[in-house]
Amino acid sequence: MKTEICIRGAGVVGQVLTLLLARARIRVSLQAAKPTAAKSSDIRSFALNAASRQMLIDLRVWPQEATPVQHMKVWGDQSGHIAFDAQAEPLAWIVDAAALQERLTQAMSFASEVSVVNEASAQEAALTVICEGRVSQTREATGAAFEQFAYEQTAIAAHIKCDMSHENTAWQWMDESQVCALLPRGESQAGNSAALVWSVSRERAASLQSMNEEEFADALQEATRNQLGELQLASECASWPLVLAQAQQWCGQADWGAWVLAGDAAHAVHPLAGQGLNLGLGDAAELASVLADKPYFRSYGDMKLLRAYERARKADAAMLRLATDGLQRSFSHPDARVQSLRNWGMKSLDAASPLKSWLMRQASGVR
Repeated sequence: MKTEICIRGAGVVGQVLTLLLARARIRVSLQAAKPTAAKSSDIRSFALNAASRQMLIDLRVWPQEATPVQHMKVWGDQSGHIAFDAQAEPLAWIVDAAALQERLTQAMSFASEVSVVNEASAQEAALTVICEGRVSQTREATGAAFEQFAYEQTAIAAHIKCDMSHENTAWQWMDESQVCALLPRGESQAGNSAALVWSVSRERAASLQSMNEEEFADALQEATRNQLGELQLASECASWPLVLAQAQQWCGQADWGAWVLAGDAAHAVHPLAGQGLNLGLGDAAELASVLADKPYFRSYGDMKLLRAYERARKADAAMLRLATDGLQRSFSHPDARVQSLRNWGMKSLDAASPLKSWLMRQASGVR
C-alpha cells in the first residue's frame, strides 16, 4: 500500500490525526517504536473541552470513565477567588491518559488505511507530519527554529485519595511559588479520587519527590488549604519540566519532501489552564480538515494548503500562550502591588457573569 502521508510520533495527537485521515480514506503510515503499546503506567490525566470530546466520540475512542467537571474553583491568596459553574454542558471532562490510550490502541487495530512502521522501515510520502513532541529530532532536521522559555518549574502528577468528595469540582490554588490543581476522577463512586497536577520550583519538586508518602500528603494538604480534608497518595508520581515554546515555522520543504508540525512539536504552554492537549487536538482536527478537503489538483504536500493550516492554528496557539504565560507571570510576581491588582481582577471577574460565560465558551473549543 503506497503511503500518502507519514506521521512521525504516536502520542495522542499523532494517533488521533492518523484516525482522522484514515476516516477520510487517506493512506497513512504511523512511525514510532511501539505506537500501539498501551501505557497502563501513565498516571497523567487530561482536561478535555467540548470540541475535543466530540471529536473523540466521532472517532469512537472516547473513554466511558471520563469524569465531567461541573464546577471550577480557583484561588489566588485568601482575597482572590473565582468560581465557575456549568450551564448547558460540563465545563470539561477529566480523562485518564491510560484509558484514552487503550481506546486509541483498539481503534488503530481496525484502521485498514493505516500501516504502522518503525524508523528502519519508514516509507516515502507526499507529506510528513511531525508529532514527536517538544523534543523532536525530525523537527530539528528540518532546521525550523523552536523558541523555548524555561519556567524554572517542574510539574508533578499523581492520583490522590481525598477524605471528602470532590463533587465533580476542579480545584486550583495559585500563589507566588506554585500552582496546585486537583481534578475529579470517576474511579471511586464516593467521588474521592482526584488527579493532581502540581507545578512548583525545581528545588521544591526535588524535595517533594524525596519525601515519603505521609510527608508528601502533608505538604499537599497544606498547598490545598485543607479544602478536601485529609489526602493520601494513591499512585507513583510523574514529573516533567515546564516550558513555553513555539516553532517559528510550522511547515516547509526538506530533502525528503514537505513537512508540517502538530501538537507539542509546534508549541508548548503552561498546564495551569489545562489546555495543552486540547490545543494539540485542535491541530489534528484542522490539519485533517485541510487535507481531506484539498482540491484534486493539489498534492498533500502543497504549501498553500499547509500555510492555511499554519495560519489558523498559530492564531489559537498565540492566544493561549499569551493567556497562560500572563497568568503564570502574574501569580509568580513578588511585588505586592501586582498581587493586589491580580486579586482585584479575580474578584471583578468573579462578579462579571457575562464575561465568565464568554470565557467558558472560549475554553470549550466550540466556535
